[in-house]
Amino acid sequence: MFPPEAFGVGVTVAELSPAPWDDVVLPPGVVSRPSRMGELLPVALMTPEQKAAQLQRVEEAEAVLAAFKAELVVGLAADRPATGDRRPGQTGAASGEWAAELLDEGVSEFFPDELASVLNCSRKAATLLWERSTTLRRRLPATWAALADGWLDWPRARAIAAELGWPARQSPDEVLAVVEAVVLPQATGLSITQLRALVRKELTRVDPSAADRRRKKAERDADVTVRGLGDGMGELRATMPLPEASATRAAVDAQAHALKRAGDDRPIGQLRSAVLHDLVAHPWEERSAVSAHVEVVAALDTLESAAAGAPGAGREPVVVDGEPVTAAVARELLERLDALCPGGLQAPTDGTLSLVVTDDSGRLLAAVTRRELETAVGRGKGLCPPPAVNRYQPAPAQQRFVRTRDRTCRHPGCANRAAWADLDHVVAHAEGGETDCANLCCLCRRHHRLKTHARGWHYEMTPDGILTVTTPSGVPRVSRPPGMTAEALTVLRVTSERQRASDEDPPPF
Repeated sequence: MFPPEAFGVGVTVAELSPAPWDDVVLPPGVVSRPSRMGELLPVALMTPEQKAAQLQRVEEAEAVLAAFKAELVVGLAADRPATGDRRPGQTGAASGEWAAELLDEGVSEFFPDELASVLNCSRKAATLLWERSTTLRRRLPATWAALADGWLDWPRARAIAAELGWPARQSPDEVLAVVEAVVLPQATGLSITQLRALVRKELTRVDPSAADRRRKKAERDADVTVRGLGDGMGELRATMPLPEASATRAAVDAQAHALKRAGDDRPIGQLRSAVLHDLVAHPWEERSAVSAHVEVVAALDTLESAAAGAPGAGREPVVVDGEPVTAAVARELLERLDALCPGGLQAPTDGTLSLVVTDDSGRLLAAVTRRELETAVGRGKGLCPPPAVNRYQPAPAQQRFVRTRDRTCRHPGCANRAAWADLDHVVAHAEGGETDCANLCCLCRRHHRLKTHARGWHYEMTPDGILTVTTPSGVPRVSRPPGMTAEALTVLRVTSERQRASDEDPPPF
């Protein structure tokens, strides 16, 4: 027996030696160098699970360094006050809003030039870094803390800061705090695109008046620009109000699909490009009339506020083609579509109207046409997901339900639209999986192939559509349906009478 104060100590010794110097080729004039990480932690000796764990640790370390870098940038900016700069109205003062923003922060307008030299980058890149860093440190303390602790990665922290930075200045800090409190807990489970959309949605919900002011300011900055892409190609970029942008894209898309149905075998993207050029360069040419596709998602109270013209602070914003907008913009769009009228919600000209209903937790209950809804009400029936079918191919009602529920490919981080996705059985039909909405999810062709043919991947889904995907190295990721909100919603979907998904080219995987 050992005395009570005795204890044992175990020691493990492992040799961590860099590669033999005989195998190392140093640049001329260099006689030594620091040991590299791969020499101290040989990757070749790690298991796949260890490599995955080390990659996650590297990501955490990069987040911690990014937070420290933001601190350094803000600290250096504080050392460069604007007291020596020329003020507006003085000889030699800078013009434009950019310099005014810097002066409002009390930082010299020439600070980005110094930062660009320190980091050996462009002044534009330095300005963006300074703005993101300032937003995180001064206005989003919880987001910066999550970054500094390694819980939130830099791309997502940067995305939140980009949405709540200078364009959101007219919203007070307490508004940003409300948005941050909603967004931050969900951030790591969303792709960058989904995260930015959520931030815009919450900002519009909490402060719609400021959103409208920002929109009017942005409209003054509308423009059309061109830049070369190489290989003889160029990019035409037009910034315009969302209703005009949606209508333009819908018209171009409809004309391109008309050409596709007429036998043109060019890729759909190339057809869209050609149609846009013809519409602008040859507007006098006659073209067949086609109905466009626009998708609008709105809560009942938001639609009512849109009909009444009230912005409705605190209401869920309307989502148009995936972009949250205020009730005022929604009203403008719906009026253009002839969907709001004294008789209530109706199908737009040459279009159809369908309704999507969820319960108070955001779980999708039904995706029905207005006639189907009226029939169900007349017969005293409730709304529920379509029943399972005893075959491999999903029924049309199931396809509509699952595509509405999922909106995009459900593989974590993938944003390919549901129109490009296959309806896949989570538990394979050949292995006993039912053709039921609780066992079907949207997967783009690439991730459908990955699930079916790549070894070691595991997919599991709850009846509510929450999908967990585990990599061969044991890392799980969760993908939830967009889910709309935590309140019961009715979704207005304005669709073309022509089938859109059937002749849509899949993206190049």
